[in-house]
Amino acid sequence: MSTPGNPADRAVKRRRVLDILDAAGRDSLLLTSNTALTWYLDGSSMHVSLAGDPIAALLVNRDGDRLVTFNNEAERIAAEELPQDVSLNTVPWYGNLHAAASALAADGDPLTEAAVVAELRAARQPLLPGEAARYAKLSAAVAAIMTDVLSAATPQTTEFQIASALAARVVAAGAEPLVLLCSGHTRSTFRHPLATHSPIGRRAMAVVCARRHGLVANVTRWVAFDAGTPEELDAEARIAAVEADIFRATRPGARLNEIFSEIQASYARHGFGADQWKLHHQGGPAGYAGRDPRVTAATTDTVVLDQAFTWNPSGPGVKIEDTVILRSTGIDVLSMDYRWPTALVNGRRRPVTLRR
Repeated sequence: MSTPGNPADRAVKRRRVLDILDAAGRDSLLLTSNTALTWYLDGSSMHVSLAGDPIAALLVNRDGDRLVTFNNEAERIAAEELPQDVSLNTVPWYGNLHAAASALAADGDPLTEAAVVAELRAARQPLLPGEAARYAKLSAAVAAIMTDVLSAATPQTTEFQIASALAARVVAAGAEPLVLLCSGHTRSTFRHPLATHSPIGRRAMAVVCARRHGLVANVTRWVAFDAGTPEELDAEARIAAVEADIFRATRPGARLNEIFSEIQASYARHGFGADQWKLHHQGGPAGYAGRDPRVTAATTDTVVLDQAFTWNPSGPGVKIEDTVILRSTGIDVLSMDYRWPTALVNGRRRPVTLRR
């Protein structure tokens, strides 16, 4: 069985990490987080429980890469996840992964992820062509899943039925449902609505964050069973205008805190009030983490070409969210399904509420 990714992309990533070692004057780096491991191994899965720690740690040495895993995981990892140029070491299932991997370093004291958080994040920013292609397929699949599930919904469908139908299709697509949210009409003011047994009623929001080969696609959609009130239609158009302002600000060379300032100004400009940004996070760079990182006034990372983003402006009863990549031609929306209704916003087709 072939492992995810390809040797050419792995070589580029290894060079990026070696550059980090050069800058730090060190000879090895210990990777321990799911985000870093799946990125560096170009899509290999390093987890069993979605809520648990990774089942492996990886030491990047100047003379090669060494993955350490538990003895009860080694056979499957060797068969299905391990790139050919990575050596495999094991510890007992009750052993200490980090200590065992660290001991493989020449001095037993490798550089840790915590010491180079910003540098690793920058190394992940520009997606390689193979990664971008995998991301596009996943994002389109999630958008299609949303269309399938919400097109079959009725006012009597419960939030849990929506969430379970989304989960079943995400898993059938070979992905992992990291976040599943659903709010019916009576719960539409909640920004992170965990599903309940309540029927969705006249309108509903659904949110999916799904991971495949390490990459996380994020999508929000709305369905309604009437024409919508004038207030709802107005708010939907205004939140799309906020998103258009964010897309316009997402350009090579911009700093994330500068985009955050534009987000704050855009809410006020489009009638949501100057404090609307305080009521929910606004998204940010995406890829091997749901947000990598969430944008705030303190995040000063510089935007680069081929970087992925998921912005998610929201207001009372409205939200818009898709997974995109910044190309040389501008924002490329990955999570679109041609069957979903759209409206033209600043020259770009954006999803509107599905009216049933």
